Order: sequence, then structure tokens, then C-alpha cells
Amino acid sequence: MPFRRGNDARRRWRLSAKLLIAASVATVLGFTAVCAGVMFDMRRGEEELARRTLENLASGIEADISRNIELYDLSLRAVASNLEMPEIRNISKELRQLILFDHAATAKHFGAIQVFDTRGNLTIDAASLDPRPENRSDEEYFMVQRDNPDAGLYISRPMLHRGAYAIVLSRRIVGEDGRFLGVVVGSIRFSYFHDLFGRLSLMPGDTITVLRNDRTIIMRTPFDLDVIGKNLAEQLDWKAENLKVGGAFSGKGPVDDTPRLYVRRSSTGPLYVVVGKPLEAVFNLWRTEAIRIGAIMAFLILFVLSATLVLAREIVRRADAEDKLEEMATTDALTGLRNRRKFDGEIEREWRRAGRYGQPVALLMIDADHFKAYNDTYGHQAGDQVLVGIAICISDAVRRAGDCPARFGGEEFAVLLPNMTALEAFNLAETIRNKVQQWCAGELITTVSIGVASMRPTAGQQWSDLIEAADRALYAAKANGRNQSVLATVPKIALVA
Repeated sequence: MPFRRGNDARRRWRLSAKLLIAASVATVLGFTAVCAGVMFDMRRGEEELARRTLENLASGIEADISRNIELYDLSLRAVASNLEMPEIRNISKELRQLILFDHAATAKHFGAIQVFDTRGNLTIDAASLDPRPENRSDEEYFMVQRDNPDAGLYISRPMLHRGAYAIVLSRRIVGEDGRFLGVVVGSIRFSYFHDLFGRLSLMPGDTITVLRNDRTIIMRTPFDLDVIGKNLAEQLDWKAENLKVGGAFSGKGPVDDTPRLYVRRSSTGPLYVVVGKPLEAVFNLWRTEAIRIGAIMAFLILFVLSATLVLAREIVRRADAEDKLEEMATTDALTGLRNRRKFDGEIEREWRRAGRYGQPVALLMIDADHFKAYNDTYGHQAGDQVLVGIAICISDAVRRAGDCPARFGGEEFAVLLPNMTALEAFNLAETIRNKVQQWCAGELITTVSIGVASMRPTAGQQWSDLIEAADRALYAAKANGRNQSVLATVPKIALVA
């Protein structure tokens, strides 16, 4: 039967081990949370740095494109404005060329400016005094300028123009009365974009996309003719809200499945720029640091948890060792019952408790009959077997956790029964006596005599009074012929067989 103090000590040690494990786990979780927070902050920092870098790149590209378009548009405006003058029709072709076309119109990547009449026929060409006949009335840029007086500068979709891939810039020519007089047309070849992008130090997977305001792709690097001219507004799985003006977007784009960080510059011009960088490249350095720090944290977590488990196991071992020491110090080695030292501590504690709550305390004093003669006849080993058998009978009958069966000394046993009346204690004594009698057989005939006493502690009484009463009852049982239980009445001892 486990001891209360041993159980309390064991519970305290078990609780200490659990608290140690819980504290270690809480510490690990805390440091993990802090580390995860730092890593996510680093990740956001890497993304913010990449976003700003892409913004600066997009801003520089857009500024260059806008400046060249603006310069070229000035030439178109000048041609359209000069053609409104009646005098221009009466001068020579050579002088007209000098008046209409400046040096900007002959830059490296700019196509020659052309003028078409109201029917789309080529009338003036900056590249030739006598241009070959052409008709562009079926071209989109001509129809837009013809049908829309407010078209302004119109940039066409990417197209093959005069033998080279280019975008065509056009403006409407109007007379003094507002009549449509024709279209002035110029072009910017793809070689301009190739040259512009070629001067940049781009990493593999980086993209630069130039789009018209209606989300038509004008140019893209890496260059792909299947993508050029594609209108993203027609793509149902990509929404304009994903990448707003001046905003950024992380994920798969509308052109390919590579996850990227996309940045769009805010622009008031006819074209805008979107720059993309693969997320793998954006977070490459962060991922390396995350793996390194994660490995260190995993090692530290493993170390802390391993050390905690070792310490917890040692605490449990110590608790078990203390339990064994407690058991050795308070248990009778022969019978397994509690010894006299433990019994004295238990009866003093239960006596005080019963006095506080006004509860009864019962005691059984049990003695083996004729044990000395039996021991002398059959030897000490047989005598020890008898004592063990009596202890087993007592333990089998006494089942409450708070009861305390003990070997009082020699062949004498005691059973402390907290909160038990005299009648209940007497019935238990008879149960023990009958079990012992039934257990004995053959030549090993042994019986026990039992003295029973029960008291409610009052002022002036000691627990030794309870022992004395039960002891007197035991002597009475022996005097009356043994193998019987006798109940002592208190305070005046009246013996009842």
C-alpha cells in the first residue's frame, strides 16, 4: 500500500519534471516565435528593397521612352502644323523637306515621317523627294485619326512597318476650319527597345514590359513575338486590379507561370512600364539566411529539448529513488507492512486531524496466538511464514486508502482506521481473524487475538490513550482464551467478547 508522504513527494517531483518540460517547451516556442518574426521582417525588408530597386529601374526606362516619344511627337506636331499653311504647297520639294522635317526625325531608331492625304495616299515622305505610291487607308492608325478628331497622338499595336518591326505614331492633320486633311505618321523601331534594354544589367528571369494604356503589350524582354501585341484585357485569368498604377504584385503574371515581383510605374503618357523579378531571386539571399538560422535554431531546440528530457528523467529517477528510500525507511522488510516508525507518525497525524473535525479514530491491535511456542517448535523460517501470512490477511481485509496496517513489533500488528466507529472496527477485526483462521491448515494452525478501540479525540487525551485501550482489549482477548476479538469501551474500559 503506497504511503501518503511518498505519494506527495512523488507528485512533487513529477510536477517539477512536468514544469521543467513545460518551461522548456514554452521557451523554445517563444524563441521560435521571435526568430520567425525576425525572419518575416527580413523577408519583408528584402521584398521592399527589391520593390524600390524595380521602381527605380522602371522609372528610368519609362523616362527614356517618354522623352523619345515626346521628341518624336514634337516633330509630328511640327509637320502637322506646317502643313496647315497654304504657302507650303507652292514651294519646291527641297525647301518643303527642310521646313517640315528636322534632325530629330532622322534619329537612329526613328522611321522616316510620312504624310498621307484624306484617302490614305502617301503624299510626302521624309526619306524621299519622290516617294513611291502607297495607300494606308486600311491601317488602324489611319482610321483612328480619320474617325476620331480627338485622338491626339496615337500609338499603334506592334507591326511590321516599312520592313522592320515597329510601333507607329500618328497625328491628325486638320485645316483652319477643322476639316480632316490627312495623317502624319512616324515609327519607332524595335531596335530602340533592344538597345535600351541591352544597356541594363538584367538577371535571368527578369522581365521588362512596355504596354499601351489599353494594356496591349508593345515590347517585352525577353523578346517573344508571340507575346508582342497581345492585349491583356482579353485575358480572363488576369485582372487589371492585380497591378494598379504605381503598385506592386507578387505571384504568377499574365504571360508565364514564373512567380515574380511586378512593379508598375505611374505614368500619364501613352505607354507605361512594368518590371518583374523572379521571387526566387528576390528571396534568394533571405532564403539562404533563413536556412542557416533555421538550422541553428533546430540544433538549439533539439539540444534544449534533449537536455530537458534528460533532466526530467533524472528528476523522475530521483523521485523513484526517494520513494524507495521512503519505503525502506517506513516499511517492515519481512511483511511489507508499515513499520513502527511510520505507524507512530500516521497515528499522531490522524489523531490531530480527527480532533479538528470531531471524527472517530479506531485501532486494532493484533497478536499471533502461541507464536513463541510455534516458533520454537518449527523454527524461525516457519515463524516468518506465519507472520507474512497474517500480514497478507490484514492487507486483504484493509482496503481503504487512508487506513494504516503496520507491524507493531515481533508477532504483534496494528491497524489504524481513521473515521471508523467502534462497531465498524469490530466487524473488520472479525474479518481479519476469520481470514487468518481460514488461511491456516494442517500443522500450521495459527490464530490471532484482536483488541479493538475507537475514540473521538477530546482535550486532554493523547493518541497513546487509544493504543492503551486497544492493548488492554487485546490482553483481555488472550485472557478469555485467544482467537477472538474484544472491543474496548472508553473512557471506562469495559471488555466485551
